[in-house]
Formats: sequence, C-alpha cells, structure tokens
Amino acid sequence: MTVTWGRLQVRRREELSRSWWRLPGVDKPRAAGAVDFRGARWVAASAANYRRADRPADYPVDRVVVHVTQGGYASAVRAFQDPGHGAAAHYIVRRDGRITQLVRELDVAFHAGNREYNERSVGIEHEGFVEDPASFTEALYAASARLAAAICGRYGIPVDREHIIGHDQVPGTDHTDPGRLWDWERYLRLVGAERAGSPPAR
Repeated sequence: MTVTWGRLQVRRREELSRSWWRLPGVDKPRAAGAVDFRGARWVAASAANYRRADRPADYPVDRVVVHVTQGGYASAVRAFQDPGHGAAAHYIVRRDGRITQLVRELDVAFHAGNREYNERSVGIEHEGFVEDPASFTEALYAASARLAAAICGRYGIPVDREHIIGHDQVPGTDHTDPGRLWDWERYLRLVGAERAGSPPAR
C-alpha cells in the first residue's frame, strides 16, 4: 500500500498531538478538581506547599512515603492549605477510611523533608498519633493499602520495605512517624494482596 507524503505528514501531526504532553518539561493536561485515585475527595493544598511538575516524565517516581499527621484530619488539611506551613502530602487517609487528595501525583509535594525524596515519591498521611494504637484502624489500613497498591501499579513500584517507607527512613529527617505501632507486616501484606487482586490473609 502506498502512503502519500501528505498523508504521512498528517499522520505524524496526529501522533504528536496525542503524545506531546508525555515529554519532559511539558505541562500535562489537567482538570480542576481531578484526582488520581478513584473515590478520593479533592481539597487543594496551598501552591506554596508543593512544586508544579510533570512526573514521571521529569522525575521518576519509585517510592511511597508513609506519614502520620500527629493530629486530626481537619487540622492536617488546615496546615496543608496554609502557605506558611511549608509542607503538604499528596493524600490524607482518615481513620474511617476516607481518602482526600491535596496535591496531584504529577507534582512534587513538600512532604519528606528531603528534596530528592520529594521528587521521587508520593506521600500518604494517615490521621492520628504515632503513640495512639487506636489511630490505626482497620478501615485506615485497608484504604491506605488500596491507595498504595494503585500508586505502586501506576509507577511499577515494588511492594517492599525498600520502596514503601516511613517518613523516619528518609535521609536527614528528624521525624519519627509512622512510629513503632505502625504494623508494617500487615500493611505490606494488604498492599500486596491489593496489587495481586486477591483477598489478604488475616
């Protein structure tokens, strides 16, 4: 079959129009209020608490960082909406399992206290206190595991302790969350089961 030069040019223009946004340094299409995790509620963080980016084209994403808010859900949202706070995570998971997204995964949230880790990770906050075992409810673990599994699937992140880490593991941090009461074995089992699409063992 012969393809004329004119048709070839049209085809190439169409291909470029569909793929230009994949290139590094090019703003990808965005819709106001859009979320990266189905079912999440959108509440925008202050633009002072994250940096607009085009991940993973400009920064590969290979980590999930687990945080604990050290407070209630509403106080965490207020902090992340405060331009003077200087920090925000991509998501907050509430004790009842509801999920709020505050920063798009495309963008670099200031959550880890380390520029390199901010650029390469997605931050998940969990409502509660590191020394309060009641903070880490079944609903919170289950919802966070679904979220983490979706993130890992999107970027090809392995479900292990090298790639799903606590804030306390970030180089240079002075934070201790998620703390000694966070059940890593349970959490990774739940995330792994969600990735595999099978019910987790209890």
